[in-house]
Amino acid sequence: MRALRVTAIVFLAIIVTIATVVTVWGAITQLRIDAQQRDIESFYVSPDPITGSPGDLIRFEEMTDVDLDGGSVHRILYVSQRADGETAVSGGMVFIPDTPAPAEGRKVVAWAHGTLGMGPQCAPSRSMTPLNDMTGWIEQMMGLGWVVAATDYTGLGTPGDEQYLVAQAEVSDVVNSVRALQQFPGADAGDDYVVWGHSQGGHTSLWSGHLAQDIAPELNLLGVAAAAPAAELGLILDAQWTGPVAWAIGPEAVIGWRSLEPDLPLEPLLTDRAAAIYPDIAEECIGAAALDALARTSLGQAFFASNPLDSPPWAEVINAQTPPSMPADMPVFIAQGTADTVVLAWPNAVLLEKWCAAGSDVSMLWMGNVQHPQAAIVAGPTAVSWMADRFAGLDAPRTCDSPIPVAIPVP
Repeated sequence: MRALRVTAIVFLAIIVTIATVVTVWGAITQLRIDAQQRDIESFYVSPDPITGSPGDLIRFEEMTDVDLDGGSVHRILYVSQRADGETAVSGGMVFIPDTPAPAEGRKVVAWAHGTLGMGPQCAPSRSMTPLNDMTGWIEQMMGLGWVVAATDYTGLGTPGDEQYLVAQAEVSDVVNSVRALQQFPGADAGDDYVVWGHSQGGHTSLWSGHLAQDIAPELNLLGVAAAAPAAELGLILDAQWTGPVAWAIGPEAVIGWRSLEPDLPLEPLLTDRAAAIYPDIAEECIGAAALDALARTSLGQAFFASNPLDSPPWAEVINAQTPPSMPADMPVFIAQGTADTVVLAWPNAVLLEKWCAAGSDVSMLWMGNVQHPQAAIVAGPTAVSWMADRFAGLDAPRTCDSPIPVAIPVP
């Protein structure tokens, strides 16, 4: 018995020590984040009033603490627009290769990031880890001499609500980041560009194929690429509304769509608990939000009280924000992990079947055993090769006749 008691005491001491270390480490990390945010806060102060045209560069500074092989990274602040056309300000980053620009100007990639949370510290240009899921392929692009514009999205790190999964706002931010890049000293950015995005940014990228030319007719969009895009919104929500994904992403969707349609009802859509705390959860960066979501789900707490698709006003918004099939003259590359538990693989298989039947020029990459956070990193080299062919003027491949490796549920 004495031995068991000693073992139990030692085990308890270890647990307490680990908990203490985690708590202290978390507190130290938060202090570092708070200090970093204070240091850069003045950079993100919006002009009052906001003057200039969409895409005008307001200010910039080099991010000297970011190590990038073959190039430099700069945070930017630029003029953009919200979905209703209201002038707004977005932050972002630009990536400039070390090599000299060609006489005709550099090729441009506009990067649209995935869901990160709505707190200011979650914005990539304000984050402690700004490269996030750009690892590997951003260095490839620097080696090819391309310039990259990476929007934060208006309202993420700048005043106002981020219009999360609102196509017109997100595409405006992406297109205007390209315009801002063209004004950046030494970027030598040309007019040819491709949009590349992950998850939420995949939604943005696919919508760019429909909206970008109307927003910026002076630019030449050659194609759109997406890793694990949040595209078939109704199918994704129908499959995920009872699980942890609802807690992790639902708060941002509620805020984003109600910024577009303020009269969208919260009752009886959200549970009482969710209605009380969803704005606070939306401010959490995605890592913390995901852990919180798992904990709440394990305790039997639900975010939605009913399926959003059963509410006509919510279903209308969801359908309106789901990208339609791509025009045949706009090449599209889509990468999807078969093990993805956030943006499930089968809704994008449905998308592929629909878009191919409609004549869209789709090149699909299925990635075995790839989860959601790694989708853009794993797909990056293939996406870069696909983009290089678009810049070279080659015919886009179409993989519609290839087998689909995931089962599509029978309705």
